[in-house]
Amino acid sequence: MRTNHLITVFLATFLIGFNSLAQNFSSELGVTLGPVAFKSDYGLENNSKTNFGNIGFGIGLMYFINFSYSPNGGYTKDTYFNDHFKLRNELLYHKTELNHYGKYAEKNNLRGLQLRSMHGAANVVELGSLLEWHIFSIRDFDSASLNFSPYVSLGIHYVYFSPEASSDLGPLGEVATTYPKFLSPDPSNPYINTDDGSTYSIAFSAGSRYRLNDVGDLFVEARWHYYGSDFVDGLDHDNPENKSNDWMFWLNVGYIFYLN
Repeated sequence: MRTNHLITVFLATFLIGFNSLAQNFSSELGVTLGPVAFKSDYGLENNSKTNFGNIGFGIGLMYFINFSYSPNGGYTKDTYFNDHFKLRNELLYHKTELNHYGKYAEKNNLRGLQLRSMHGAANVVELGSLLEWHIFSIRDFDSASLNFSPYVSLGIHYVYFSPEASSDLGPLGEVATTYPKFLSPDPSNPYINTDDGSTYSIAFSAGSRYRLNDVGDLFVEARWHYYGSDFVDGLDHDNPENKSNDWMFWLNVGYIFYLN
């Protein structure tokens, strides 16, 4: 929890200075949406039914600082940083319905029934910043000398999550309704926890813009977020199959509008 507080303080400090920084450079506003593949403790790892079954949807609002131009439309100092980097601040929401798939859930016995009857959802809000590196000159792209501008980005998010978990057989946490590996031997440290919580995520993306006209771009992007908690989906168990925290892959498309 102390780490979460440090992340919160860091992002709050950054946002306070963000407005001051934005006043010196041009700004862009973007919207994005697309399917989310949420990788959690539901289903089997590297299983096609799990990969394609636990697919959700996400939307986002983005604000960019373009260091190549000032708000009045003039060029800023011609440096490599100004011509190849943008700063992105974003607010994201995604939700994924989660179910158990694979050979264990398909078994015709009580344990298979317990897995098939268990359902969950990951509801996630993320707020944070990423630094984008554009491979080609941003000025050449903005002047229409280039039609495409591929980029990669890296950043950190504050994450608020509100998981859901239930069973068609009755309340979870009981022997009759719950798959044995999700029953904790220590009641004070349950493997199923649907309390709201917060953590951080490390966000990486790769994509490209397409110059649509003088006031806007289309873009397509693939994102990968790794979370600092394994309870984003409401499950965290001490078993060999649980090798890592929750993470997600998001393929999104969107539109970016030039504000000045």
